[in-house]
This record gives sequence, C-alpha cells and structure tokens, in this order.
Amino acid sequence: MSRLAKRPVEFNKDTSVTISEGVLSAKGKLGELVLEIHPLIDIIQDESSLFVKAKDESVEAKALSGTFRALVSNVIEGVSSGFQKSMTLVGVGYRAQAQGNKLNLTLGFSHPVEFDIPEGITIETPSQTELLIKGIDKQKVGQVAANIRKFRPPEPYKGKGIRFTNERIVLKEAKKN
Repeated sequence: MSRLAKRPVEFNKDTSVTISEGVLSAKGKLGELVLEIHPLIDIIQDESSLFVKAKDESVEAKALSGTFRALVSNVIEGVSSGFQKSMTLVGVGYRAQAQGNKLNLTLGFSHPVEFDIPEGITIETPSQTELLIKGIDKQKVGQVAANIRKFRPPEPYKGKGIRFTNERIVLKEAKKN
C-alpha cells in the first residue's frame, strides 16, 4: 500500500462528506465537489476523517490508493478553503483586465487576446500586470493558469511573457561577436 494512502484525510465540522454508490461528494462553505471512486478503492468515513484503502493487493490498486488519497484531500481542501494561482505579466505594454466572464490581455500582439473564463473560476486583476486565479477545483485552476500562460510563455532571452509569480526563469546569454 502507498505510504501516502496510510494517512487519513481530516476535515472540519463545516464540511459535510457523503459516500454512496462509488461517488464521494463534499459540501463546504465554498461549494460542492463530486469525485467518482475507482472500483479498486474503498473509502471509509470516520467522524471527521476519511481513510483510503485498496480493495486487493494488486499493484494497480496499491498505486491508485495513493492517487485517490491525494484526490480526496484536494476535494476536501477545495470546498473548505479553495485554491489560488497567481501570475505576473512581464514585458513593456503587457496588461490584463478582467471584465465579467472575459479576461482581456494585451501581450504585444497586433490584436488583443480575449480569454473566456470557465464556470467555477474567478480571475482578479489587482494591478494591470498581476492575475489571481481562484476556484474550488485544483485541476481546473491549474489548467486555466496553464491555458493563460500558453498565450505568451516566458522567453529565455529577456524573460518577457506570462509567468507564475514564484517561477524562476533561467535566462540565456545573448550571442556575442
């Protein structure tokens, strides 16, 4: 069994968790998430914790137990406190502005870039060069951040582009004569 899966997933009294017919649903102050449970995995609910167990001793079941423990933990954390990614736009004239369910980006192209914000995600722009992507689904928050970064990834010579706030870009040295 996975070492990670041996640890229980704790949740507080504000979060309600129900397990029925291969589906785990968690409801918290930020919303509700549903996770389908793999047939090789058992989830046992105690008063304020969840235990993930493999149904048999196969290699696949053992590997899935660790994966599902992480997925269950992400669901519990998402409905109770949510997830957030922060990004920075680096470059002359690079700007971002959130308007309703659209994100307008000026990234040095001949045209502005419009990004449709998916349901369940909120994007805030504290300044013109900062983005805060928030939501309860960790996978969705990360995917939206990756899609936005894909418009103009940081280039290796000057470092211009869209990057995660804590990301460190290793710059290449310019060609010398």
